[in-house]
Amino acid sequence: MNTFTAVIHRENDIYVAKCPEVGTASQGNTFEESVINLQEATELYLEEFPLKQVYRPILTTFEVPVHA
Repeated sequence: MNTFTAVIHRENDIYVAKCPEVGTASQGNTFEESVINLQEATELYLEEFPLKQVYRPILTTFEVPVHA
């Protein structure tokens, strides 16, 4: 069993989920549905293209000034 990262954002009325380690993406009407769909998409992808090693992304935040 491997653990992957889900990066989720809202686009209009859907949630878009992406897995940076694999490059898979999916969507759903709810946050939870988008994660479940991403999990399924990632499982299907890995059946066809197994990973030899999982690389963890480095997540951080940064600030950008807002100009009016």
